[in-house]
Amino acid sequence: MLRAFASAACTLTLGASVGGCTSAALSSGGATFDAAELSTNPTLLVATTRKPVNGARAKPWYGSERAARLNVARAKLTPPSGGRFSLNAVGLDDWRLDAIEPTSQIGDLYAEPGGTRDVLIYVHGFNQTFENAALDAARISEGIRFRGETMVFSWPSKASLLDYGYDRESAMWSRDALDQVLTGLMASPVTGRIHIVAHSVGTMLTMEALRQICARQPAAGDRIGAVVFASPDIDLDVFTSSVERVGPLAGKITVVTATNDRALALSGFLAGGITRVGAAEKAKLEQLGLRVIDASAQGWGFINHDLFLSNAKVRQVIRRAVDGRPPVDGA
Repeated sequence: MLRAFASAACTLTLGASVGGCTSAALSSGGATFDAAELSTNPTLLVATTRKPVNGARAKPWYGSERAARLNVARAKLTPPSGGRFSLNAVGLDDWRLDAIEPTSQIGDLYAEPGGTRDVLIYVHGFNQTFENAALDAARISEGIRFRGETMVFSWPSKASLLDYGYDRESAMWSRDALDQVLTGLMASPVTGRIHIVAHSVGTMLTMEALRQICARQPAAGDRIGAVVFASPDIDLDVFTSSVERVGPLAGKITVVTATNDRALALSGFLAGGITRVGAAEKAKLEQLGLRVIDASAQGWGFINHDLFLSNAKVRQVIRRAVDGRPPVDGA
């Protein structure tokens, strides 16, 4: 609901002067993009370590319990209504998840084989239901006008502010499954480049999976297009050690930070005062050879932990990373 009101306010107050928040940000780099492929073919690829609820035939589809094995499926979505005067134009319409179609293996996820397909994988953070994670994946894909397949990798979260410990353990427990997904996609002749956007605690399991893959297959990083860590909730020392192990892949990592991210401030306090990567100083991260965007000035809320979803300029950073262009502060 807060996102809907924010989007509505953005459209109503800025639309006359800059043509709308999203369009203004996406055109700031001098390029225009077609509609996201997910909007015209609203099928989301799903890989999850959550246990299905009632066979994933209806909401909540997948719950908070840990599954005995990786589940893969295709999710049928309904995109927001189009049109200048639609509810979506004022932020009152959104993506909907209509059905889940389980498949047997990763290679069966592509509905239409033939040609190569880039893939955008979204790995969610703390306090998320499966459905919210899936819809956020769709919002990101739409927001950056991604042309290719979109996937959500969803790990078991209790979706409660009081279960941070369970969520962190579930995320780490899921790192081998994410490794399995990435390895399976790389083995498919249909897969082109693989782009990853990970948020909050999801960055921790993503980094662990990438570290495992690079240790086993040093050339695997060649198949990765862009890795974007948004508000990474990971110990700075642990992260530094992992970056040193992924080799040239480090040059493809873009970190979106915000020193006024209050969720990460709390996480750091709970971790004994150790700085989280998403709240670290930009210069420290750049010394690791990473691309870094400080989005502190973009946050207008109290928490400032999901700017990659709520801020059009931060989405533009993701778009530039996917295109292989360097980030630009303030763009």
